Amino acid sequence: MIQVNALGDACPIPVVKTKKAIEQLGGSGVVETLVDNEIAVQNLTKMANQKGYKVSSRKLAEKQYQVVMEIGEDVKEELKTEPKAPETVESETCIPDARANTVVAISSATMGEGDPELGKILIKGFIYALTQLDTLPKTILFYNGGAYLTCEESASLEDLKSLEAQGVQILTCGTCLNHYGLTDKLQVGEVTNMYVIAETMAGASKIIKP
Repeated sequence: MIQVNALGDACPIPVVKTKKAIEQLGGSGVVETLVDNEIAVQNLTKMANQKGYKVSSRKLAEKQYQVVMEIGEDVKEELKTEPKAPETVESETCIPDARANTVVAISSATMGEGDPELGKILIKGFIYALTQLDTLPKTILFYNGGAYLTCEESASLEDLKSLEAQGVQILTCGTCLNHYGLTDKLQVGEVTNMYVIAETMAGASKIIKP
């Protein structure tokens, strides 16, 4: 059994930690995850149901919940047989991936409307979640207030540098950097212009705007 301590972790970190623990099992076993809110319990339960794992949960104390996932022999066999079909993988690589030219456009240092502090937490979680996707976006565009996220003191620099290292293009609007006095503070990616931003969006197969 593997125990995962996700107490105090914001979404989607509990799910990501649990997925990594499941991978460490080698195909069969039990993962126990501790979280501090019911939303995390629901997210973990949903993930387990989607994967076909046996799952149970219970409240241990105030702001402490336990989610237990059991990966059975049937799942183990599926995990064993999946890598044995290279011809399937090879044929899939010949099919254009609709997400291969996915562009993420970020125009604010926060996500959504309402509490700005919550918005900062959400955008940080969103960018972290991008690093965990099976298929990464091709380009991430930062403009207007989003320019702050690629500069000094951004809480997302480590995740953005990880994405860049994996081949994701990080572009920040030069006009925006200049407007906010951030020209000399860019820490990741490259400076771009509105023509390139428009061209990138026009050629995208999908645009995601958080």
